[in-house]
Amino acid sequence: MRLLVTADIHYNHPGSRKLADELIERMNRVEADVLLVVGDTAASTTAALEQCLSKFRFAGPKLFVAGNHELWTAGGDSYELFRHELPRRVRSLGWQWLEDEPFVRCDVAIVGSIGWYDYSLAPTELGIPRRFYQHKVSPGAALQREEYEHLLEPKDDISPVGWESVARWNDGRFVKLGRSDEAFLDELTGKLDRHLSGLAHVPQIVAAIHHIPFVQMLPPPHNASWDFAKAYLGSPRLGEVLLKYPNVRWAISGHTHLPLETTAGPVRAINIGSGYRAKRFRVLDL
Repeated sequence: MRLLVTADIHYNHPGSRKLADELIERMNRVEADVLLVVGDTAASTTAALEQCLSKFRFAGPKLFVAGNHELWTAGGDSYELFRHELPRRVRSLGWQWLEDEPFVRCDVAIVGSIGWYDYSLAPTELGIPRRFYQHKVSPGAALQREEYEHLLEPKDDISPVGWESVARWNDGRFVKLGRSDEAFLDELTGKLDRHLSGLAHVPQIVAAIHHIPFVQMLPPPHNASWDFAKAYLGSPRLGEVLLKYPNVRWAISGHTHLPLETTAGPVRAINIGSGYRAKRFRVLDL
């Protein structure tokens, strides 16, 4: 099977659309058996998702995985959006919503998950207490905004490096799950585990997970503000589920915008590395 895969198209982003159109045109000229898009295609608040997916001229199966940007909403319920509206919109365009239904053909299965985070990838050397990660704002940024004053007491549990971090994670503004990030991750890992347990008869499984499942896939250290974001890049709990099943051979992710290929046990882990200013795709012969 030849798999054509991309991620992080960000079609609603003004500076990204021209590059996205060029990427899709290149992909439309590639011969493959299955097309896979692994999250952050477009925020769901406009018709950009439909506009983007409609540009793919692909005759074979088209598989879709959501990313955190698909859950962004101006004031609605991100969880209901994820459970009901997004699957309906994606399926109406002829794409398979991989989160609910693994794809199986001959000796290959492809499972999908948005993945999520539980702050376990936050660098301990930053010395930032958990309450800041829960509110998705760093200590330096909280100092600048009155609504986060309550996070600044006590101050003695924040390291000097933590104060240097001035950053916000926009899921805190635009994703409204109605539950904790940890509870959402619990639900997602449970579903992923159930899907994989039902595919024991399939020789080779590809796991398409938008957030990264392995520590080995983290970007290198940068500075306190950039490294604050590592808390939201994924969770090793996703990888623990994958490693339970010896027929999981591939893990394909996006989200970090950093191209990377590594191994985690028997799993070949790939980050597509597409982002706002650079668009990439891969062709994998499975």
